[in-house]
Amino acid sequence: MSIRPSLLAATALMAAAVCAGVHAADTQTENINVLERRTFSYSQIYARGILPRSTTHELRLTLAYFAGSSWQQDALLDIAGRAAGILAQCGVLVSQIEIARIDAPQHYHYFATLVSRELAFALQLPKPTAYFVSDTRQQPAFDAEAIGRGNSRTRPELADTVWITRTARDPGIVLAHELAHVLMDSGEHVEEPENLMRTRTTAENTRLSPAQCGRLRATGTGNGLLHPVKN
Repeated sequence: MSIRPSLLAATALMAAAVCAGVHAADTQTENINVLERRTFSYSQIYARGILPRSTTHELRLTLAYFAGSSWQQDALLDIAGRAAGILAQCGVLVSQIEIARIDAPQHYHYFATLVSRELAFALQLPKPTAYFVSDTRQQPAFDAEAIGRGNSRTRPELADTVWITRTARDPGIVLAHELAHVLMDSGEHVEEPENLMRTRTTAENTRLSPAQCGRLRATGTGNGLLHPVKN
């Protein structure tokens, strides 16, 4: 069966467009680079948080921010220390944090599914990863988002990531809240007073129930994000 000339021409144009799109994406991701990676131990982290009284699991966390943005490394370490102190109630020790400073074109500084997938794919940072971005282009717009296994089937590159914008208030509590979503692999919120998983993250909402802690440890371990501590 022969292909009509018009169909052949259309097919050729379509193939050229696909190749051009792939080349453009490759060019974009070539401009994404890790400028610096620094690792901090638990003693440096908990200078800014409360050590767990009894540790059953450890968490190794990656934080990423953009060079030239208003986020700074020292501030991220303070935020992580606050989050670590909250997760301590579940027996989780944040044993290590790696902070990566990223150089990338400006549009990657904003959370949006397509470009953020490209960013995460290009960087291949250890997970869970918290990205500190300028803002979001998603609708509806949230100050922070967590993407676990359950809500990443159509965007697998974003699984086990957190995205926090500059507009987030109490970012240490926000980080703990979003990490809990990822570790529990659940987007559920509760109405229990003072609970971390209330819809609004405030200074008063930092508690996790025994059941929530149990789910966080079990699911986080099952997904390879938490590691049991050997006694």
